[in-house]
Parts: sequence; C-alpha cells; structure tokens
Amino acid sequence: MIDIKFLRENPDVVKENIKKKFQDRKLPMVDEVIEFDKERREILQKKEALQAEKNKISKEIGKLMGQGKKDEANEVKAKVAEISKEIPALEERGRVVDEEIKKRMMVIPNIIDPSVPIGKDDSENVEIQKYGEPVVPDFEVPYHTEIMESFDGIDMDAAGRVAGNGFYYLLGDIARLHSAVLSYGRDFMIDRGFTYVIPPYMIRSAVVNGVMSFDEMDSMMYKIEGEDLYLIGTSEHSMIGRFIDEIIPEQKLPITLTSYSPCFRKEKGAHGIEERGVYRIHQFEKQEMIVVCKPEESMDWYEKLWQNTVDFFRSLDVPVRTLECCSGDLADLKVKSCDVEAWSPRQKKYFEVGSCSNLGDAQARRLKIRVQGEDGEKYLANTLNNTCVAPPRMLIAFLENNLNADGTISIPVPLRPYMGGKEKLVPRKSCLEK
Repeated sequence: MIDIKFLRENPDVVKENIKKKFQDRKLPMVDEVIEFDKERREILQKKEALQAEKNKISKEIGKLMGQGKKDEANEVKAKVAEISKEIPALEERGRVVDEEIKKRMMVIPNIIDPSVPIGKDDSENVEIQKYGEPVVPDFEVPYHTEIMESFDGIDMDAAGRVAGNGFYYLLGDIARLHSAVLSYGRDFMIDRGFTYVIPPYMIRSAVVNGVMSFDEMDSMMYKIEGEDLYLIGTSEHSMIGRFIDEIIPEQKLPITLTSYSPCFRKEKGAHGIEERGVYRIHQFEKQEMIVVCKPEESMDWYEKLWQNTVDFFRSLDVPVRTLECCSGDLADLKVKSCDVEAWSPRQKKYFEVGSCSNLGDAQARRLKIRVQGEDGEKYLANTLNNTCVAPPRMLIAFLENNLNADGTISIPVPLRPYMGGKEKLVPRKSCLEK
C-alpha cells in the first residue's frame, strides 16, 4: 500500500506504475481516491468548525443563565443541540469515505523499483545469472516420485485417501532426507547471523490483510471455519505480523530472522504434468528468511538474501539460476523480486525453488510497523523475505542432480552429519529398471 500523500501529489506517477503492471482496470481508482480524500478533509474541517462553534456558544449559556436571560439561554441550547446532531452525521459519512479510500488503496499496487523489467507475466521474466554447470547424465532420469518410490519413500495413494489430492506421506530415507535438508537450512542461516524462530502457524485476518494482496489471499489462504484465523501459506506472514503496531528503536535494526514452519496453500488452478507428484502441493515445510530494516538499507539486504539461497543450493551441488521478476509478475505489495530456480536434469530446464522479495514499506504501512530514529522522529520500516529452502520441492532438484547410474543418491558433504554420516542412499529397487 502506497502513501496517500504520495498519491495525492503524484497521481500521474501512480497511474504510470499501474500501467507498467498491466492493471489498467485500476486506473480510475486513483482519481476516485483523490476525490474521496478531498471530501474526507472537507468533512474534518467542517467537523472541527462545528465543534469549535459548539464550544464557543456553549460558554454563553452559563452567562445568560447568570444574567437571568432564560429564554435567550434556551435559544442557545437549541443551537447547540442542532450542532450536536450534525456532528454524528458527518462522522458517519467520514467512516464511509475512509472505507472507500481504504478499499481502493489496498489494491492500488506499490511503486515498483526503476530497475524492474517491464513485462506482462512470468513468461517475460529476465535471467540474471547462472551458478554451477547444468548436467544432463547419460542415463534417463526418472520422474521424482519414481525415484522416491525406489526407496519406498513416498505414498501418495494413501495420502489421497486420507486427505485428498495434493498431499503425501514421506517415509524412510526420503523422509529423513527431507528433514535433513531443513535442519541444514536452519543451521546454514544461523551461521550467517540470522536468529532462528518457530512462529505461530495461524494468523488473524488483520495480519493477513497486512502482509499480502487480496488476490494472493484468495488463491492461497485456508480459512479456519468459525474463527478469525487463517493457516499460513508461508512463515513470512506470521513473522512480519509479529511486529504489528510496534515502534522499533532504530538501533535494533536490522532485524534478521530465519523461521521454520509448515505451509498450507490452496494452489488454485494448479494443473499439468509437472504439477503432479510433490511439485505443487497443499502442504509443505520451509526455512524462510525475514529482514526488517531501514529504507536506505533494503536494496542491500535484497541482494544478500537471494545470494544466501544461491549459496545454499550450490553447497549441495545443485546448479541454479536467478530470474528477475518482471512488472506484471510482481504481487501488488512488492517493489522488486527475483526467483531462484534449480536445474532439472530430467526436464533439461530450470524450475522455481525460491523467491526473494523487497516489499518496501507496504507491509509496514498496513501493519503500522514504525521505527523511532535517534532524533525521535518515526518512520516506516522496510520488510523483505526470501526462501532458504522449501522441501519437498527442493527434493526434486536434489534427487535429480544427485542420482547415480545405479539408482543410488549421493549425499553432499554438508548434509552428511544430518544423515547419520551416510555418503549414499541405496534404493530397495532401482528406479532405472524398465
């Protein structure tokens, strides 16, 4: 959400930003907000004038009564009563106007960074850089669930009977590998100076509305029936919500946190051959990064955050690339965002395994997260988030890139302490057998 003062003073900039995001349907909202904002200020001025007049003539009543001018005092009382009736009507209209402004401001997109490439959707995202050499082995790499099945490591049929499509059971070495990757991700981020946090897995609607756009909420969030609670789609939601209505002393910034949580997502519209298995699911786990910082430091932190993910995957011998998200692929609150994609030897292409976002002061404005400077002045914090690792999707990249010709899986050195010292996983049956 942008500053209404900025919109009032720079309507053309806001409209141009809307066009860059290919959301022309929202263009009329800018002028509507300006008109409602003008009416709101007029209401406030009129209310203040009426209140001042009421206070002024109320003082006359006592004087007139003291002078024995009862009739004149009653006339003044009648005027006060009239004014008293006008004020609530103005206040009610003010509430309606405020709601109309908020309704529009919540969907007018944040101002994107000038460096963001202009494009309609994710097909126009721009590759930044590749890390590691993508390898296609001289044997056919099976689908990831087939690899898992060779270790008796997955049961999606039973999960379907228990919970429906989009769920899974992980078992044995595959389940252990899943947990090992998360544990390694936790320690990787702690070693980089981030504080480890386990947050609430449910949040109230006030936090939901503060951390994400309405479109995201509709496509992602599961509502708890009969409660003002939602299951989190990522721990970023509850992590940023932790600071709602807080005034943070400037000397405490930056706040750098890494959080573990399960994540729950509706995944509306997910379909296609690459969407089966555990690629796009309703429940997964993730190690996240969160930063709350000064506005002037947010771009530096943005660069550090996505680099952390690249370094993490490279430490596990998985080739990756970074992809700059174009304007049309940015959620409304984001200033700038990039995806980290891992190499898939089976598909012979990269696929998304993490996303890094700078949200500027949008979340802080909605949640009233302020910073008190050394001079006593208050300003809005900037917030950022990034995925460190999110299995089981990350397992797809890991299994494909560490699969050997005999069906075994090599365990990179950093992961071995979390796997009981194992250097390889040996399948119960070869996934490469036809």
